[in-house]
Amino acid sequence: MKHKSAPKERVPFWLRWLVPATLVLIWLALAGIGGPTFGRLEEVSSNDQASFLPAGAEATAAQDWQAKFRDSDEVPGVIVIESDEAFTPAQLGEVAGLRGGIEELQLGSAVIGPIPSEDGKAVQFIAPISESAEIKEAVQELRDTVAEAAPEGMRTYVTGPAGLAADLTAAFAGIDGILLLVALAAVFIILLIVYRSILLPIMVLLTSVFALCAAILLVFGMAKAEWIQLNGQSQGILSILVIGAATDYALLYVARFREALTHTTNRTAAVLTAWKASFEPILASGATVIIALLCLLFSDLNSNKALGPVAAAGILCSLFAALTLLPALMGLLGRAAFWPFVPKLVPADEREPELVTGLEGQKGLWRATGSLVARRPRAVWIASVLLLVAASAGVLQLKANGVPQTDVILTASNAVDGQDALARHFDAGSGSPAVVVAEQGKAQEVLDVVKAADGVGEAYLLAQGSVPITGAPGAPSAPDVREGKVLINATLNFAADSLEAEEAVKALRDDVKTVDQEALVGGVTATALDTNTTAQRDLVIIIPVVLVVILFILMLLLRSVLAPVLLVLSVVLSYAAAMGVSAFVFNNIFGFPGADATVPLFGFVFLVALGVDYNIFLMSRVREESLKHGTRPGILRGLGVTGGVITSAGVVLAATFAALGVIPIMFLVQLAFIVAFGVLLDTVLVRSLLVPALAYDIGPRIWWPSKLGRQDVEQRPGQAEALLVETPAR
Repeated sequence: MKHKSAPKERVPFWLRWLVPATLVLIWLALAGIGGPTFGRLEEVSSNDQASFLPAGAEATAAQDWQAKFRDSDEVPGVIVIESDEAFTPAQLGEVAGLRGGIEELQLGSAVIGPIPSEDGKAVQFIAPISESAEIKEAVQELRDTVAEAAPEGMRTYVTGPAGLAADLTAAFAGIDGILLLVALAAVFIILLIVYRSILLPIMVLLTSVFALCAAILLVFGMAKAEWIQLNGQSQGILSILVIGAATDYALLYVARFREALTHTTNRTAAVLTAWKASFEPILASGATVIIALLCLLFSDLNSNKALGPVAAAGILCSLFAALTLLPALMGLLGRAAFWPFVPKLVPADEREPELVTGLEGQKGLWRATGSLVARRPRAVWIASVLLLVAASAGVLQLKANGVPQTDVILTASNAVDGQDALARHFDAGSGSPAVVVAEQGKAQEVLDVVKAADGVGEAYLLAQGSVPITGAPGAPSAPDVREGKVLINATLNFAADSLEAEEAVKALRDDVKTVDQEALVGGVTATALDTNTTAQRDLVIIIPVVLVVILFILMLLLRSVLAPVLLVLSVVLSYAAAMGVSAFVFNNIFGFPGADATVPLFGFVFLVALGVDYNIFLMSRVREESLKHGTRPGILRGLGVTGGVITSAGVVLAATFAALGVIPIMFLVQLAFIVAFGVLLDTVLVRSLLVPALAYDIGPRIWWPSKLGRQDVEQRPGQAEALLVETPAR
């Protein structure tokens, strides 16, 4: 005799079709507007290092004064023509004729030069480029013009601030296209392997891409309104973060949806069940990351302040896409989304096995992991901690005190080669002098101090028209005075972007203040110095704020004090281990000369916030299972049912951040490695072994001081015996 099937659940038409279709159309409209806006981000983006300094930095104040001495905003391009032999008089005459060709380009004000080197093997020109011009195109015009007109066999370079800015812009050129394609391809391949379905990975990727389009709209609006300073680094991080986070949230929802489909034949009911089950962990995870990122607003660097709202906007859109667009798509597709491996309905009496050990119904890797955790919890978590501590030792080798700008670009650069040529034949700081702003009445005293300072090759007061006061017959004798201030240009003996130049600027600041307390020292070197100093100060301020915020959110989510404290400690230890391994890799494998001063801070914010994500996914499910079955069985059950999805999410996030490595900028390559390695470490070791083993060893007290910790104090009868029978010692 056949059993009658259960009556089919009735779902209103508006909920079954109208709501999902409306949500999809809304997101399509957002993507239609946001997609084209991607190409317009350059309109509101800047890679000028000085614009990211805090208003209170000495270099920023000096830059403001320097602008008052210029009739127009121009960026100097330094043209270097180099030969293996000393120039002949005929060659010098031919090179001198280049000045007319350069000025015909009409890129800015009058060209200075030719200036021959003392050894006679090089000549330089200084060609100011108007800030209204496209730096990248203007520098390329200069390079083409000089290369064509220079005497045969000579090497030509366009360097200085304009040349370096142009090459940096070119290095960021892949952010809009290559980076996105690499990240999406990596995610698609991983999802194909995980789901063995074609349609589902496409739906997840659509969710990520639509979230990115919405985020771009928000970011473009904030930058257009001048609320933030957008740069190439922020753009790259936004794309990667949105794709990774949206995919992670989607994976959690899909896992719950698949589970719900084994309990009902009604796709709308499954969508709602999955939404209710995943809403709290996704919301808590998103809120944690958003608030952690917004802590960057406490930074003194405008670049850090900008990244906070930019990345937070990306996470917000990822969260909304995962909780609205993806459920709508799943509601329209139902089981077909998983084709050809469609989840089957499980009989009611097999859906929730009675748990004694917590391993019931589990198979494969996660059963073996749970068995290890249950049999040797203390040994597992102690071994995990010792391994992380050992890896953390390398953090002392991390040289995160800034790197020369010529080392930032990892590919061949005409500007970097030009800086080397300058250093071979001229004062290394040519074209990028230190700038001293002094009181008019103390001008000569300050000039004398500057000339005598260690590391300064030459110095001069500026007269009207940006002409140096040299003392030669016919030379201007009165300095240019603006609001009672004069300007002194000091050419350093070191390359402007070198650490030696930064030390010279530090000493110069001390020296000039002995005769003029109000004197300011700025310029390219001072800007880099103040950026590094401020970034290191931010690290001390922001890290404690982020930890307190995350701890508070975890306490609200888990209704506990002890568990959140242990989770935060685990991700901090994981971060230290990731930085230690990264320092070893940077120094001994990649051969980097150091790291940007902001790398430890960005690494911390992303790793701690995203590392807590996985612990939220795990422990929220553990708490859910603990309420039903008891703490220790709940831990093993939560580990088993979330193991696959969290590991997949970690691999996806690691792959997306690793995609940053395709952009040849040292900061992004370093951040890519730190976050990718750190996420994998957190996923494989911390979330899979350390946290479950520590929680299992502590038992119900892990929920202290909540009621759950007081109610479930004793192990259930027969639990230990059953565990020994099911998982015998090997």
